[in-house]
Amino acid sequence: MTTTPRTGPGPAPVPSRAISEAPTTDNRPRALLTVLLAAQFMALLDVFIVNVAAPTIGRELQASGGQLQLVIAGYAITYSVLLITGARLGDRFGHGRVHLAGLALFTAASLACGLARGAGELIGFRLVQGAGSAVMIPQVLSLIQRTFTGEARAKALGAYSAVLAVGAAAGQVLGGVLVGADLFGTGWRPVFLVNVPVGVALLFIGWRVLPRGGGAPREKARGLDLPGLVLLGAAVSLFTVPLVLGQEESWPLWSWLSLAASAVVFGLFRAYESRLARRGGAPLIAPRVLRHPGMGHAVFRILAVMAVNGGYIFALTLHLQGGLGFSPLRSGLTFAPTALVFGAVGLTWRSWPRSWQRVLAPAGFALGALSLAAVGLALRDGGDGGTLVYAAFTGVGVGLALAFGPTLTRALATVRPQDAADASGLLATVTQLGQLIGVAAFGTLFLNRLESLGPLRRIPLRRR
Repeated sequence: MTTTPRTGPGPAPVPSRAISEAPTTDNRPRALLTVLLAAQFMALLDVFIVNVAAPTIGRELQASGGQLQLVIAGYAITYSVLLITGARLGDRFGHGRVHLAGLALFTAASLACGLARGAGELIGFRLVQGAGSAVMIPQVLSLIQRTFTGEARAKALGAYSAVLAVGAAAGQVLGGVLVGADLFGTGWRPVFLVNVPVGVALLFIGWRVLPRGGGAPREKARGLDLPGLVLLGAAVSLFTVPLVLGQEESWPLWSWLSLAASAVVFGLFRAYESRLARRGGAPLIAPRVLRHPGMGHAVFRILAVMAVNGGYIFALTLHLQGGLGFSPLRSGLTFAPTALVFGAVGLTWRSWPRSWQRVLAPAGFALGALSLAAVGLALRDGGDGGTLVYAAFTGVGVGLALAFGPTLTRALATVRPQDAADASGLLATVTQLGQLIGVAAFGTLFLNRLESLGPLRRIPLRRR
């Protein structure tokens, strides 16, 4: 998810430290930009294309509700935890080289996901796929800003924003097409396998056009903060796993112990990061950025927006396909208005009247809440909601975009230039953690309600 605001749902902006650095020359900038944007688009598609395929995955792999949540959330776990480290790897070893390494890992993991024989294997490969994205995606903005200057840079960033704006909607529709087509009887597998030929082609072209020089000298590159990375990964895992699996296991003792342990490890992570900062090190999340006026408020808002976004898409996808019997394609098209208006509002809100700017974020939260309530009312009787549900989905997209975009932009605009990379990395990580929390929390509530319906439920999820 960049030091520029995100303009559409999906993978968050990623931190880039290249804005103030002098651009390098490249005699094939158009090919380079094509490779970078295609990789960004592929990673963004993967988030939403898998959501559409989730009910089919659950049915064909006989996955439990918790396992299905982990198929979606596993990607976000490794992506959010490794995002800042991926950016620093680019600084240290060269952005082009690291981008290719991440692309290779993502492509290989996509192949493994498409060939997975069970839910456990798929969850494991999704974790690896998220790690590949975390290594690959932070380099996109860095390479654009190093390669282009002036008007060429503005056009390249405009193309980047357009990719983010349309990628989510395209993922919903393409996911529906691929799953609905059931190519050669492969069911859900093409949603992963489609990445393989694209990834191989991008690797071949990228090897020719991306710079493969080294990064900054080791003494100038920021440290990777491996102890902080381990603590953050442990804290996120200890929090997420019981939230996902606790309900279907009837909340055993280990789930409560794990949640308590996550709070302890988060505390250790914060203490370690503060100590590292005092020693002059490079913590994953700089404490001074968290203490910046308004940053805590922005973190809370972004967590809330992305939790609603992630949980809303996951739960309603299961309801539309499993509860209402929608085809995957119809389900994807139903969500398209949300994604399209999210992207359109994200691209245009800055040009709206200046007198509106201060109230956009609060108005976005209010509109989002009202629209979500309208979705519930439209679907409350087990019908498809008719025209009202499409209007409500559109309102959700506008509301979430207004709540997210101005909050992110204002938070990044007010930090000191020397803290811009740390602030961007923090908010990028928070964006992914929000989606992870949403899938875990809202998915658990939905599946718990589904279980309470007993034989009336229609979604074929296995009870562990």
